[in-house]
Parts: sequence; C-alpha cells; structure tokens
Amino acid sequence: MLVSKFFKLGRHQATLDFLDVHIDKDLPVFVDPSALRTLRSEWGHHCVSLLQIYFETVLAAMRRGDHVKAKALLACLSERNEFHLGFSKRASRGHALGPVSAERIWKSLTSSKAATSGLLQDLEDTVLFVEGVGPDMLSDAVCNIIRGPLIKYTQQACAYYGIPLTSGVDSGPVWNPQAEQWETHLIDLPVAKTGPVILVPKVIVRVSQTYGADEYYRHFLMPVLQQHHKDINSQFVHVLRSKKNKGKKKVYKKDLYETYGADKLAAAKLTADHPGALTNYRETKKNATTQPLDHIALSKLENTAPPDFGLLIDGVKAVKPGKEGAYDYEVAIEKLLSAVLYPSLASPIKQDKIHDGRKRIDITYLNEAKHGFFDWLARHHPASHVFFECKNYGKEVGNPELDQLSGRFSPSRGRVGVLVVRSLQDRALFLQRCKDTAKDDRGFILVLEDSDLPRLVADRGNILADGIGENVLYQQFKLLVS
Repeated sequence: MLVSKFFKLGRHQATLDFLDVHIDKDLPVFVDPSALRTLRSEWGHHCVSLLQIYFETVLAAMRRGDHVKAKALLACLSERNEFHLGFSKRASRGHALGPVSAERIWKSLTSSKAATSGLLQDLEDTVLFVEGVGPDMLSDAVCNIIRGPLIKYTQQACAYYGIPLTSGVDSGPVWNPQAEQWETHLIDLPVAKTGPVILVPKVIVRVSQTYGADEYYRHFLMPVLQQHHKDINSQFVHVLRSKKNKGKKKVYKKDLYETYGADKLAAAKLTADHPGALTNYRETKKNATTQPLDHIALSKLENTAPPDFGLLIDGVKAVKPGKEGAYDYEVAIEKLLSAVLYPSLASPIKQDKIHDGRKRIDITYLNEAKHGFFDWLARHHPASHVFFECKNYGKEVGNPELDQLSGRFSPSRGRVGVLVVRSLQDRALFLQRCKDTAKDDRGFILVLEDSDLPRLVADRGNILADGIGENVLYQQFKLLVS
C-alpha cells in the first residue's frame, strides 16, 4: 500500500513532492549523493554539508588510529526501514551499515589503505574502492546521515498534505555535525501500520547511483593502465602484425585483469599509482549528472497510472469563481502546477509567510531546474523561488493584484511570479501592466488564465527541456523585456 493510499490523501505521485513509497515494502530506487549536490536550495546544501562532515570525521578517526571511534561512527548507520527504498522484495529491512557490516567495512577500508592515502574524498568514493559497499548500502547510508533534514522535510510535508503525526517516536540516530556524534530524540513522525515513515523528496531519488565500480575500473582506470604499459613498453605490449594494423602496439585488458586483479582493492592500489583516472572520472560524472525520475518512470515503479493532466485541468475548471471557492481553486492549481512543472519546480509551500507573517504568498516553489525555461530564468534573473498567486475572481484583476505579487519579491527570494486567474476581460491591457512593472524594476510577472492551462500542458516539454523553446511562459517573458 502506498503512503498516499494509507493516509487517504486523495492525491497521486505526480501531485506529491515526496516519493510515494509503499509502507510495507521497498521501491527499487536510491538516494544519490550526486543528486543532492545539484540542488540549489539551502536544504540541499545542508544535506551535502552533513555528508562531508560525517565522512571526514570517519576518515580523520581512522588516520589517527582511533579505530574504536571510526567503527562506532560506522555502526550507527544502523539498519532501519523508515525510508522504504532499495532492493527488499518483501518487508522493508534496510541495507545500511549495522554493527556487523560496520566491522566488515572498517576492515575493508583499512586493508585497502584507501582511508589513509587521501584517495577517498566523498562518501560515494566508497562504492569504487571499498568491498561490501554497493548502491543499496550507499543509499541507505546517505539517508541515515541526512536523517535530520529528512525528518524536518517529512514534518513539513505532513503539515502540507494533511498527514497525521504521532508524538514520541524514536528518531533513530541523527548526525550532529557540531558535536561530531550521533544523537537520538523523541519526535513527531507519521506512523503507518508497519511503523514510522520518513519521506524523501522525489527529486533526489534515482534508479541507479552515479558512481559505479565496474564502470570506473573498465572504462577509466583500465585505459590509463593500458597507456602506461605502452609508454614503458612492458611485457604486456603486443605488436600487431596484420596488414591493417602492422606495427601498432596493443595491450589487452584480459592480461591486466589477470595480473592486477579486478576487485576494489586492486582498483584502490592502481588508482594510487595513476590518480589521473579518478580525477577524470569525477569530472566526467560532475558534468553528466543524472536527472530526476520522470512521471512515466515513477508510475512504472509504483505500478500506478501516469498523470492525467486533462483530469487535473478539469479539477481547476470545476471550482466555481468567487470567494467561497478560493481555497479549492488554490489547491486545484497547485496540484496541476506540481505535476506539470516537475522536476523544475519542487517543494511547494502554500500560504508562505514573509515579513514576519505580515504578508503571505499563495504558493511558493523552489526552483531546482537544471534545464529549460526555469533554469534559464535562474541563470539570468533572481529566481531561486517562483511565486504563484491564485485569484478565483469572477471580476477583472488589475494593478492591486500586480502590486500585491510584486510586493512579495526580493533579490534573495526571487523576482519572478505568476498570477493565475480565471479570465481577463482585456488581456492586452493586463500584459502591458505586467510590462510596466518589469520596466519599473519591480520584478517579472507572468499571467495564466484557465484558457491557458491546456497550452501549459502542451508546452510542458519545451518548458522543461534543454533550450527554452517557444512556450507560453517564455513568450510572455520575452514581451516583458522587449
């Protein structure tokens, strides 16, 4: 049973910011450290900081010979099942580093000397050089290290979607970077029939980890080793005699595997002698980050139907204009926007308070775009957040509504917003008012009417993809700056 079904949210994965996991078994996806590094938000930066401090603390303990502390730090990545991610086919059980696994990983670290040689810099490096650490274990370890931020995210998501919280739940080990130790607390968490649930943002999960041991050894380390033996003209060099390749030097990977081995200990030893291979691998991965799972991939994982954008538009149009339907209109718009603009916009907040609560924003999204219109927007204008104001009026909107939205802008929050309205009597006049606002340096305001929503859905590919494309949002923005 999915979290959305158990807690009767009346939503499906496309309209939820978190990964809609099963409460009684795992989904075969992982939290990728590289995905966390691509986030623009403070939450993402905090998670990356926790990973770095934790891993540096473990390595520092090993380098000074304090193996008791190192093993204790590893052992607290205990096996728990609140995240429901990984390869478990039945009941969730976790694959993180429990006491037995921690001893095994510690032995692997010390025997390979990877911990003391400076070879390991980030947690994902362990996938390349430490026996016993694979994608599943790395993902669970990451989730445990960022357990604190994930708990806060869960509590915020529960408040947003109306999921009940249970008090006095054991938090599990939470990493304290200031004290450099694990701590436990009694906290509020959602509890299903199988136990507590900690929610994970769907923008940070992947079907595979960015780093892979076999990929690194075969396609990055081995070519460097082959070239090295050619350069020194070692016994592994074969001079070809065929007419086509006569005189060409060849070093066969098979010979090198047989001589050096093909396990992670061999990879660590060879990388210490040829560090350029690892540098090249890191740079390659840095420049080729994986993307969040799209709606189709998520629906296949969860065995659910893909989003029906037409049905979401119908939900908007079913709300009657007027003050009484204002809340329902805002909810219907948020569901549609969250589905259409994912993964560019994430972590929606309704009625976000600013200026010590004196002002509110109907819907605020974090701009996590890596491609398309919102990425372009963030690179050229302050747009760390994108604001949406929803007006369920049965009358014309005008300058007061524009002034209200522009009054929410700031350089740190962002200076781009979208006014969502039922209809405009004079669209050309209203767009001119938006242009005047931009010329007066009061921010950039786009407008969407109910009649624009099908076009928004139809333009989704251009909005999210590389190259801005000709879409309803970009066309409006061009008018503001022309």
